[in-house]
Amino acid sequence: MLGITMIMDVLGFLWIIPAVLAVEEVLMDSTTATAELGWTIHPAAGWEEVSGYDEHMTTIRTYQVCNVFDGSQNNWVRTRHIRRGGAQRIHVQMKFSVRDCGSIPNVPGSCKETFNLYFYESDADAATRTSPPWMENPWTKVDTIAADESFSQVDLGGRIMKINSEVRSFGPVSRKGFYLAFQDYGACMSLIAVRVFYRKCPAVVLNGAAFPETLSGAESTSLVVARGVCVPNGEEVDVPIRLYCNGDGEWMVPIGGCTCKAGFEGVENGTACRACISGFFKATQGDHECLPCPINSRTTNEGASNCVCRNGFYRTDSDPAQMPCTTIPSAPRGVISIVNETSLRLRWTAPQEGGGRDDVVFNVICKSCGGGGRGGCTRCGDNVRFEPRQLGLTEAEVRISDLLAHTRYTFEVQAVNGVSDLSPYSPQYAAVNITTNQAVPSAVSIMHQVSRAPESITLSWSQPDQPNGLILDYELQYYEKSQAEFNSSLFRSQTNMADIRGLKPGTIYVFQVRARTVAGFGRYSGKMYFQTMTDEEYNSSIQEKLPLIIGSASGGVVFIIAITVFIIICRSRRTTERPENTEYTEKLQYTSGHLSPGVKIYIDPFTYEDPNEAIREFAKEIEFPCVKIEQVIGAGEFGEVCSGNLRLPGKREILVAIKTLKAGYTDRQRRDFLSEASIMGQFDHPNIIRLEGVVTKSNPVMILTEFMENGSLDSFLRQNDGQFTVIQLVGMLRGIAAGMKYLCDMNYVHRDLAARNILVNSNLVSKVSDFGLSRFLEDDASDPTYTSALV
Repeated sequence: MLGITMIMDVLGFLWIIPAVLAVEEVLMDSTTATAELGWTIHPAAGWEEVSGYDEHMTTIRTYQVCNVFDGSQNNWVRTRHIRRGGAQRIHVQMKFSVRDCGSIPNVPGSCKETFNLYFYESDADAATRTSPPWMENPWTKVDTIAADESFSQVDLGGRIMKINSEVRSFGPVSRKGFYLAFQDYGACMSLIAVRVFYRKCPAVVLNGAAFPETLSGAESTSLVVARGVCVPNGEEVDVPIRLYCNGDGEWMVPIGGCTCKAGFEGVENGTACRACISGFFKATQGDHECLPCPINSRTTNEGASNCVCRNGFYRTDSDPAQMPCTTIPSAPRGVISIVNETSLRLRWTAPQEGGGRDDVVFNVICKSCGGGGRGGCTRCGDNVRFEPRQLGLTEAEVRISDLLAHTRYTFEVQAVNGVSDLSPYSPQYAAVNITTNQAVPSAVSIMHQVSRAPESITLSWSQPDQPNGLILDYELQYYEKSQAEFNSSLFRSQTNMADIRGLKPGTIYVFQVRARTVAGFGRYSGKMYFQTMTDEEYNSSIQEKLPLIIGSASGGVVFIIAITVFIIICRSRRTTERPENTEYTEKLQYTSGHLSPGVKIYIDPFTYEDPNEAIREFAKEIEFPCVKIEQVIGAGEFGEVCSGNLRLPGKREILVAIKTLKAGYTDRQRRDFLSEASIMGQFDHPNIIRLEGVVTKSNPVMILTEFMENGSLDSFLRQNDGQFTVIQLVGMLRGIAAGMKYLCDMNYVHRDLAARNILVNSNLVSKVSDFGLSRFLEDDASDPTYTSALV
């Protein structure tokens, strides 16, 4: 049962329900009897069954009583057993006439103009003349019925009846059937007709949903819920579809509804869903109608939810279904180029046809065709700059710089829109050919300190990436860091090296260099800071400089001798008999000979039963929040190589190289990946790459090492070919030899010494790296050799 509060809660979903009459199911109608009714009377002198007439003068069977002159009347008449047929609330319509007590001469004061209606429930027809007793209990009183109009004596001595009609209802009823009883207690009346029925809400199709025939509730205020079912090709909207049947058999308080699904529209006042005809579509569920297909599209069958684009026309995923299909734009028009040395500005006019769209943008494709226009054209490198950008230009203009001098270029200006990627054809474009002029060289990108003294500094630098002609000389500008730039001094050099003298000891100087061609000077390089030595530093380093000076005269011989001696020592140590095996010596790279006092012994991490034990012993665990990855700079066997920053609590932030282990690794891959950290963590030498730590307790697993700005030695030397002095080269070789000697003293054999595995920092210090190779020993060989393999 739903109260008024619940009804108010659902009023927000109220529909306007068309008038639908309640259905009445008749359980008994006395007017249809063709013989005596045979109802039970008590007492015998009370009610009497007689033939009479209704208001239409049709013969009917009625019961009447008029014992008004006798006091204490209690006359009952009981109907036959009436089956309720599943009804919970019963309605009784009574037609009767009552004599006006005032029209009866000498009537006593006990005359009545009312009677009582009772009911009694029973599963079977078991009533007798004495049972149930003729009293209010066990009978249940429904109401006292009073006449709206009574009749009295009229013309010609006849009597004109005034028929009253009253309806009363009762419930809930739960037994299989019931009896009705009418009690007269002093009236002169006639019970003309009794009709017993119950009400139900009829089957109905409303707002796209079909509701079944539903019995009314047990109380007059009851609301019986009926669950609706969407008509074919209809779908529910938001909430389940419900309709409520009230106690009078009327539908009310609807909730939810159905609308036709995509490809179908509502017809016949929403009672049916019809498929969209050919050439029409409906993209979504709703009560809206089918729409004609947009321009350049069509349907292939009825009930279409979208229209297919015709050949050569397209629609993106973000385009609404009612939008016309569009095509690619035509080529831009009137491309104009303005060349200024090695830069230019391109301007053009928008295409004549935008393909039916307003999202046209422009791409500029650069192709270099070589000097003098000879040879084929290739795509320009990443060094060419586009402002504001190269792709997706919204304005019909772009500035291009950092081109090569005296070089022919072709620029294609493409017009593209939202459907260009859907077309199998290349974008339409307009091309322009230009040739750059003579230009000044680009800026020098890197500068190195070769040597220093209290009153001098020797510097070298790389050639500009774009010399744009023959370099005539270089101009070096320098000044003390504590002074203003306008107090700077200039130094000219014919080579990419300068020995600056007359400086102050222990002072920081700012240096900038620029190159000159016949076209003039290029831009200055970025500011670099170098400091002269103090007298004390100089005196203490004299002994260290002497071997380096000697090495400069015979650098190549020194390097060959160092490497040869290293190999001989390591091979001789490796081929000697292994020491007696112990738990500790099982973890060593076997060697013989006498070790220097205080030198550590290398322990092979692969001899640990638990590889994590070697990690904990030799590598420092770093918390993941301390690491910040900046950019990917390469890829390794196990994952990406990145640069980033490491900030440990209480320490300054440092730049580090980060090796990451890719996702989906196996236990063996993780062990092999971290074994390199277990190896590096045992070394401590200025010419061996330094391990900063590992991250193993979170993903991704990482190895962190010091960052070497100039990368591997082989690529560094190729990029700067001919730019280093003999002293610089011998210094790098000396660092390699020192690192390899340290490894030999540790009883560790690298087995993969190569220029690609030597890293160089910004001070041209060389460091041995790459300890991540598996080592296999050919035990069966009479003269053991070492091999390497990637895992």
